[in-house]
Amino acid sequence: MTETISDNRSEPAVKKSDVGARRTRLREFQSQLLERMQAARSGSDTSISQLGVMIGHTHCLLDLQQVGEIVSVGSVTKVPLTQDWYLGLANIRGNLTSVIDLARFQGFGLSTIDKQSRVVAFAAGLSFNSALLVSRVMGLHNLSEMQLRTDLAVDATPWSARQYIDRESRIWTQLDLSLIVQDPRFLHVGL
Repeated sequence: MTETISDNRSEPAVKKSDVGARRTRLREFQSQLLERMQAARSGSDTSISQLGVMIGHTHCLLDLQQVGEIVSVGSVTKVPLTQDWYLGLANIRGNLTSVIDLARFQGFGLSTIDKQSRVVAFAAGLSFNSALLVSRVMGLHNLSEMQLRTDLAVDATPWSARQYIDRESRIWTQLDLSLIVQDPRFLHVGL
């Protein structure tokens, strides 16, 4: 007999076996993603090179060499007298890490935090304890399967100067985190 879980809300009861199956699939996906990220970082798998994420409503690509951890959005402690795009500090594996809403930093609205939102920490090699709030992690993408866009707007920033088009005609902006941390405005979080 399968036990059901219900919390007396208007939502239908969920079978306990369905919850367990979803958790198992999630663990398997996370494990496969971690293995593929490690393979790409080591150079043993040259076909995978970029992590796809949504920042606000923009599809973005992050170089795996520049990405540290991907964690759920937990507790972020606000810091007084800071820019609205500086969300605050989070404890990621014992390290205080600045969390940035890059969409807001770029002049768009504040990002909504929901169950798909994640915090993507910068790699230790960048020597910058910072992380980006992303709306969604979209998996790994191979640049060789995309077309470099040559009709870019003149106002592109140095850290987002390349865009690609995938097979579904989606535009992906490649972000260079090593150049973001050199942007004077990014470094000045205080009001």
